[in-house]
Amino acid sequence: MTDNTMAAGSAPVSAPAAPAIAASADSTTFAVILSLSFCHLLNDMMQSLVPALYPILKDSYALSFGQIGFITLAFQCTASMLQPVVGMYTDKRPQPYSLMVGMGFTLVGLLLMSQANSYSLILFAAALIGMGSSVFHPEASRVARMAAGGRYGLAQSLFQVGGNMGSAAGPLLAAFIVVPAGQQSIVWFSAAALLAMIVLFQVGHWYKARRATQKPAARKAAAATGHVILSKRRVGVSVAILVALLFSKNVYSASLGSYFTFYLIQKFGMEVQTAQLYLFAFLVGIVVGTILGGLVGDKVGRIPVMWFSILGALPFALMLPYANLFWTGVLAVAVAIIMASAFSAILVYAQELLPGRVGLVAGMFFGVSFGLGGLGAAALGEIADHAGIEAVYKVTPFLLLLGLLTAFLPKHPSAPRLPA
Repeated sequence: MTDNTMAAGSAPVSAPAAPAIAASADSTTFAVILSLSFCHLLNDMMQSLVPALYPILKDSYALSFGQIGFITLAFQCTASMLQPVVGMYTDKRPQPYSLMVGMGFTLVGLLLMSQANSYSLILFAAALIGMGSSVFHPEASRVARMAAGGRYGLAQSLFQVGGNMGSAAGPLLAAFIVVPAGQQSIVWFSAAALLAMIVLFQVGHWYKARRATQKPAARKAAAATGHVILSKRRVGVSVAILVALLFSKNVYSASLGSYFTFYLIQKFGMEVQTAQLYLFAFLVGIVVGTILGGLVGDKVGRIPVMWFSILGALPFALMLPYANLFWTGVLAVAVAIIMASAFSAILVYAQELLPGRVGLVAGMFFGVSFGLGGLGAAALGEIADHAGIEAVYKVTPFLLLLGLLTAFLPKHPSAPRLPA
């Protein structure tokens, strides 16, 4: 069944197309989606190892902070900014086995990083690791949607949860393995990349076979469904609004993910280990919210979830800087659950705005918007240096007011009519 937000404004679907759509709704391939989620976990875990190496690299090669910044630039340019380019290419020329090849870039990058003995090799290795991520996200998002059987929000949520878990696990593994054992220990994580390649090779088989059988049916269903046609300008404005919404969510989430332990230690005199438990609870809240957002969005539509997620978190975020220790923990988890529910709704809504552009959409929202969120987090660090960490949590909630832009989104997303 198509999304409620689309069905409500659609013209009646002809009888022959209805059974095909109904059959699709009952054919969610959870094995494929869970395989992608597992590989997303491994991918994001490996990506998070690069920043964990910075203190080791700085001491070993006498690097300046500027040189460390260029490592981040090399990594981010390929990991984030390259994703829309990859997505645009694969939208026109889908590559069933590109997921495995992309993970191969990560494998080579990890092996090279573990043995790199010069700054130029470190930069090249970081770029290769980022390139693997830039190939993985757009194509994996496309396959997750293909396997969704109409439950697009749930599919994207399950896929995203893997990445959330990997991002959370990476720093812990780095703390217990990479930091004590040094740069060469990175080679051990190449086994994770190899495992992911094996899984993704099997997913590629499914992807290739599915494309061969699904393409004619998908074209027939699209032709039978009469959506309201939006102008290209309206679609462009809507996509810009979605990027702004995700930017506000990512920056605020980064303020908690990056600085929450420092905030707890400074304000409440908490031990580092206890502060890490609070951070872990926040990360668990993100996982829960991501899954719930996908489930609810499939039932009630994307727009209500966006309203609830961005603006619903605002009162809790405003109260957090003035709360005692107990309520700080409660409010942080509540904010995590509510805000995380928006991601799959925003991504699926964007895919519905631009059907046939799944790779481009995934590239923009996994890549560019997260990259912008990272820049925002860096700016928050400057604020914390000059005005104190508590000032960050008093200022950042107002970013969530960008959620008011949701009012300008069309209720029934659809693509502009393209020339025949």
